[in-house]
Amino acid sequence: QVQLVESGGGLVQPGGSLRVSCAASGSIFSINSMGWYRQAPGKQRELVARITNGGSTNYADSVKGRFTISRDNAKNKVYLQMNSLKVEDTAVYYCNLEVGVGLRVNYWGQGTQVTVSS
Repeated sequence: QVQLVESGGGLVQPGGSLRVSCAASGSIFSINSMGWYRQAPGKQRELVARITNGGSTNYADSVKGRFTISRDNAKNKVYLQMNSLKVEDTAVYYCNLEVGVGLRVNYWGQGTQVTVSS
């Protein structure tokens, strides 16, 4: 059993900062990547940022230069530092863990709400 638990969401004003964290636990083998996705009301879930086991990162164009993903491999934790937040960043943020060689399996957290509003 693999569990992902997110924390750190909340309400912040435009231009503010927030950090969300995710801790993975359980029988975890062959991690390929950890990442963050988000889903706003009425929209599809989209990739925000992803970091591979080797440390390579990729970001959605909309967050480049504002968000930073990082990871603690020893603790199976991933973080998303969000700066210069915009109203359009409001969404439920989901932690993702991809494992496996050949057949890849994705695990998801329960989501944490990030609301950017004045």
